[in-house]
Amino acid sequence: MSQTTNQSTLPAMRAHYVDILCQLAEEKGVRRADLLSAAGIVSSRLSHPENLVAGDQFAELCRQALDRTGDQGLGLEFGLRLKFTTHGAMAQAAISCDTLGQAIRVLMKYLHIRFAYLTMDFSVEGNDAVIELDVLHDKYDLYRFNVEVFLAALLDVSILLVGSRIFDGGRCQVSYPRPEGVGLYSKLFGDAICFESGVNQLRFQKQCLDLPMLLANPVARRVAEAQCEEELRKLQVITSVTDQVARLLESVREGRLLGLEDVAEQMHVSSRTLRRQLAAEGSRFQDLQENVRHHRALELMRRNVQMSIDEVAQQLGYSDPSNFSRAFRKWEGISPSIWRSMQVDRLA
Repeated sequence: MSQTTNQSTLPAMRAHYVDILCQLAEEKGVRRADLLSAAGIVSSRLSHPENLVAGDQFAELCRQALDRTGDQGLGLEFGLRLKFTTHGAMAQAAISCDTLGQAIRVLMKYLHIRFAYLTMDFSVEGNDAVIELDVLHDKYDLYRFNVEVFLAALLDVSILLVGSRIFDGGRCQVSYPRPEGVGLYSKLFGDAICFESGVNQLRFQKQCLDLPMLLANPVARRVAEAQCEEELRKLQVITSVTDQVARLLESVREGRLLGLEDVAEQMHVSSRTLRRQLAAEGSRFQDLQENVRHHRALELMRRNVQMSIDEVAQQLGYSDPSNFSRAFRKWEGISPSIWRSMQVDRLA
């Protein structure tokens, strides 16, 4: 996989997530001061939980924690430390819903105020309710870590909301190989875990969606959602135009990518103004669009091994498959058919 990078930086993270990871690393013998220094984070930033830490600094903190602890299961442990109350108003809005299905939709709606680098999709396939997630940033060395953090946190939250029934007949699927020496997978998921599946999903019986929430409270939900909306507005103010455009492009998971006019309309500016704002940040709309198309191409080809190259091209909005092949060679240095065969050989 090529190491192309998005011109934008990662979204900022709230300081208490940094603090929790530091606590975990300290328990494993890593000095907090050394960890923060290596990530370029000033310790005073952790003095208040609502302070923000730059996303790239948080990514480096995760990288340093993995390296210095030598613990390949750190992502799962970190996810389990992120108790529901850690997520503030988003958590309050979810636990105040009437049913699990409503709670999942609330989490999807407000996920970006806590995990802006993740996308969460929800669907029903036959008798299965399916929560699927993907990592939006290009820090490939942290891909598994981030998936593990969210899966562990999501599982812990699901059990809290409706009990262990969530895993009766359910299973977890992840896109990466089984990591060596990480026994926590068996403890969390038992035999209901499938590696190298091409997707990151938590599946459970769809009748669980109607399970009542013990703490349902319509008034508390309205108050919490109002707080979530305010946090979204604040994030939009402090987030660069480049990040906002990238997030809108990534939000459309199927079919044609949004064009410049579409994005400008959603951001309530003219296309000319949007171009000027991006240029001021050193970005180009076409580059951001290509980054998303590249990411989605790899995702489609990993997840849908039966889909032909022409079908992948069509799904990405290419009217001529040869144009897709040329773009893919530019991204990866090889043709899409060779890239796919290499993936198949690796998993064989």
